Amino acid sequence: QVQLVESGGGLVQAGGSLRLSCAASGRTLDPYAMGWFRQAPGKEREFVAAISWGGGTTYYADSVKGRFTISRDNAKNTVYLQMNSLKPEDTAVYYCNADPRTVPRVVDTSRGYWGQGTQVTVSS
Repeated sequence: QVQLVESGGGLVQAGGSLRLSCAASGRTLDPYAMGWFRQAPGKEREFVAAISWGGGTTYYADSVKGRFTISRDNAKNTVYLQMNSLKPEDTAVYYCNADPRTVPRVVDTSRGYWGQGTQVTVSS
């Protein structure tokens, strides 16, 4: 069993930056590929970024490519999402997902483990 806790969300002006963290407890993150997803009000949850088990491969949604960076520190059992040049359309609750079998790039809340989310609000 893995417990995931997201943090680092908040209110920021457009053009600003935030770094989200996803800390794991219960087990190490080594056996899991990790992903970040987000859900805006009235919209479905969508993929944001993902990283392979060792961190050598990353994937990004087109909407965040070049602005967001996913990374992981397995020694700290933590995954990060550095978000730069934030836009109002990035406003959402951000969730992390740990998947032991595949790099998570599709929303499937029945797969792996999910955190409770952290709110990111970008004002214009």
